[in-house]
Amino acid sequence: MVSGGSAPGGRGPAVTGANGHLGRRLLRALASEGPVRALVRSTDAAEQVRRLGLGASVETRIVDYADPDGLTEALRGCTGVVHLVGIIRESAANRYVDAHQSTCAALAAGAARAGVAQVVYLSILGAAEDSANACLASRGAAERLLAHGPVPAAVIRVPMVLGEGDFACRALAARARRRVNLVLRGTSLEQPIYAGDVVAAMMRALDLGRSAVFDLAGPESLPRAELTRRAAAILGRRTRVISSPQGAGRAVARVLEAVLAEPPVTRAMLGVLDHDDCVDSERAADALGITLTPLNETLRRCLHDAGAGAH
Repeated sequence: MVSGGSAPGGRGPAVTGANGHLGRRLLRALASEGPVRALVRSTDAAEQVRRLGLGASVETRIVDYADPDGLTEALRGCTGVVHLVGIIRESAANRYVDAHQSTCAALAAGAARAGVAQVVYLSILGAAEDSANACLASRGAAERLLAHGPVPAAVIRVPMVLGEGDFACRALAARARRRVNLVLRGTSLEQPIYAGDVVAAMMRALDLGRSAVFDLAGPESLPRAELTRRAAAILGRRTRVISSPQGAGRAVARVLEAVLAEPPVTRAMLGVLDHDDCVDSERAADALGITLTPLNETLRRCLHDAGAGAH
């Protein structure tokens, strides 16, 4: 089903989850170089893509990500596909297995039938099939499905991604403006990466022509408490950070899971957010041929865009 814009001429890549924050950034970058196909799940999502104003460079199709036949048709004529579908909080209506394994299995089958040459999958640091965390284990299982699929798959695992206007950036800006902050395990290591660097990595991976796994993060790993103080300093402010024990957060999440059908926070979600991120960022960046944005520059760009009065 085509919904918005005429089909672009020539062959180009496709992007699933194209209406998300990273998806929209990737579409803009790909459309500047040629045709691209945006794959979304609903008419509302298709409208979000249309409002980007990218015109005939982008063809938008509505598809069920778990339907191999639908994906085959949606991917026909595409050179590669970037898969951006994933969740960190499971709900009754959206289980980890459905968001990760089911979509990756369908994508592998559909891409092969459509003659796609390369799959790029955006995963998260810590993903491993044997992880005790349900989300990370699900992501790891999804990676395995693609790795053993018929089309070469490049997996890019990332930590917190910060980009202008996104939720993570707005949340960090809000913390930076407070005089006192209560954060979950302030010693937890964060290694945030600029959204533009992730987009550049995905574009390079589309031309890889082989399967590979890249643990890609920003150039600096630092404790969560220090990241909050660094953000405040970028804004010319000072903040006191109080660290909440991991056990306290898990206890609250356990209660919410027991009393609410759709808890806003789950133990698996907290486990993902509390993962210590400390990887050799330059190794993956060099392999992909990209230059990482320094953390302070990332914070200046993102906090300023969040309307926090950065300078």
